[in-house]
Amino acid sequence: MTDNKFEFPKEMRAMAEASFDQARQTFEKFMASAHTTASSLEDRSETVRAGAKDVSARAIGFAEKNVAASLDYAQQLLHAKDLADVMRLHSAYVQSQMKSLAEQASEMGQIVSRAAMDAAKPKS
Repeated sequence: MTDNKFEFPKEMRAMAEASFDQARQTFEKFMASAHTTASSLEDRSETVRAGAKDVSARAIGFAEKNVAASLDYAQQLLHAKDLADVMRLHSAYVQSQMKSLAEQASEMGQIVSRAAMDAAKPKS
């Protein structure tokens, strides 16, 4: 009877084992990196949420201020004595709102920029 048992040559077995070991180490490094990245993303999402909350709160505050200014303007118009008074009130309102909107846009830009930089910072 002949023995038809198949065996890998020792050199091939050693090379295959080395390749498997290398593949396992690479996979373990990949998984460790994936876990680190996932943890970092969780930290970043907290930072992003905090930034978004700040942006949202400021936007609501600005909206409230702008609506209040519009209501005040409308009330002042109701008490205007003549067309010259209406024009004066309108001019003052437009100038005030333009200044306010420019300040709000600048502040919002700074808040968004700060939130983006905070979200992009590497966590240690």
